[in-house]
Amino acid sequence: MEKIVKPTSGWAMLTLCLLLFLGGVALLMAKLIAPGILIILVASLIIAPGFIAIEPNSTRVLTLFGSYIGSAVDNGFYYTNPFYTKKKISIRAVTLDVPTIKVNDKQGNPIMIGAVVMYRVQDTFKAAFAVENYPEFVKIQSEAAIRKLAGMYSYDNLEDEGAQVTLRSNFDEVNHELAREITERLELAGIQVIEARINNLAYATEIAHAMLQRQQATAIVAARSKIVEGAVGMVEMALEQLSKKKIIELDEEKKAAMVSNLLVVLCGDRNVSPVVNTGTLHQ
Repeated sequence: MEKIVKPTSGWAMLTLCLLLFLGGVALLMAKLIAPGILIILVASLIIAPGFIAIEPNSTRVLTLFGSYIGSAVDNGFYYTNPFYTKKKISIRAVTLDVPTIKVNDKQGNPIMIGAVVMYRVQDTFKAAFAVENYPEFVKIQSEAAIRKLAGMYSYDNLEDEGAQVTLRSNFDEVNHELAREITERLELAGIQVIEARINNLAYATEIAHAMLQRQQATAIVAARSKIVEGAVGMVEMALEQLSKKKIIELDEEKKAAMVSNLLVVLCGDRNVSPVVNTGTLHQ
């Protein structure tokens, strides 16, 4: 478990180290070689390794001969036991761009999916000792979470019409589930997930064209249904107005011909060419 420690200020020891170094140089100049070399070695090899400078949002994990001493998290210039091993752990926010991978959705369709994960180290002890290499651990576990997520949902509801949540249409719910899944996997390493969201989603190349045609066909059918519905209403309104205002009397055969012509005009996907009848109504 993480233990926070605060080392002593390093300025006093820095002054002592400089004085010893200068004293050693003075002894060398006075021809006292052995004492001068000894003092310089003590200052540079024994005292100097104890200095640490901790930047903002950075920490040092301190160990002594394999034993965990604690984590120094306050920024500043400090002095510690020169025999401590000091491992630097950054607690800055990191953005990981998970490469786009090919997976199968809930229906078994191959899709291409990628994500962006923003995280930071929350527990320096776990990040340093619970896993071998925490950045690589985050990358691998994020990819595994994306694979699991893709298998939980359909790409869209073309094949799974009863799906309440799909990868393409419910980004908030899907991203929330992705963040939850990654958080569970990274808890072992003391990592806090700030944000996780899908940034790339598409059908795989081998089925992309077929799925595009299917989407286009579905859109065309839906559009045609709406057009036919509107056309029937317009024809009904035209016949009602003609009858109500007694503009022309139409028998059943003429009504059928008129309905046919109006539906062709209203439902056609091309502009119509008007034909002017210069004869009688029956010609």
